[in-house]
Amino acid sequence: MEYKLRTENLGLHYGDFCALKDVNISIRPQAITAIIGPSGCGKSTLLRCFNRMNELIAGVRTSGRILLDGRAVHDGAAGLTQLRKRVGMVFQRPNPFPLSVFDNVAYGPRVHGMHKGADLEAAVEKALRATALWDALKDKLRAPALGLPAEQQQRLCISRLAAVEPEVLLMDEPCSALDPIATEHIEELMRELARRYTIVIVTHNMQQAARVSSETGFMLLGELVEFGLTTAIFKNPSDKRTEDYVTGRYG
Repeated sequence: MEYKLRTENLGLHYGDFCALKDVNISIRPQAITAIIGPSGCGKSTLLRCFNRMNELIAGVRTSGRILLDGRAVHDGAAGLTQLRKRVGMVFQRPNPFPLSVFDNVAYGPRVHGMHKGADLEAAVEKALRATALWDALKDKLRAPALGLPAEQQQRLCISRLAAVEPEVLLMDEPCSALDPIATEHIEELMRELARRYTIVIVTHNMQQAARVSSETGFMLLGELVEFGLTTAIFKNPSDKRTEDYVTGRYG
């Protein structure tokens, strides 16, 4: 089987603190993979490794390899912009730019020189349709994005990524700031997007991981304790630590 993302003995230190310990994980294309575990276990750190966002933090050191389509992502600064175009990220809280709806979605294509004029307008429409926002916002394209409800802001941030035609979507607690109804809508969107993208989601919500993902990894103290089919992780885990966590004995 070919994998979209893989790590080989991935380690990461913040100064003297070891945040990731020899993590080996293989992520399938066009599927949703969930990473679960208690706070501070390294989930978000692992997620940020996939598009090298941790390198923005002073004192970070990594070891091992990260592979995207079988090629190492640590190929120097020259490839960083292209990497982050291919591997986009949605954050815990919606973070639209203080611009119009249109300019938020058009931002990436403009930066990368992808589209102009009518082509740019078509790209914005396509990205908004991908997140089921077009009908709601087609008459509000010049309105401030910061005035949208939280769920629409989060969808808009996903549209902003979709506009640059990525291959992987990293989602760090994308529903934590949303109410249950909005969360359900975003989960439906994830399932739809997984037909075209590889999605990796970090979540504290184990029910969410069980609902949306096909494979799940459990992390503890920087270690990937167990990784496999989501049904197996939740119903028949092979490690006692995983069983204790998913049954609510701690965390």
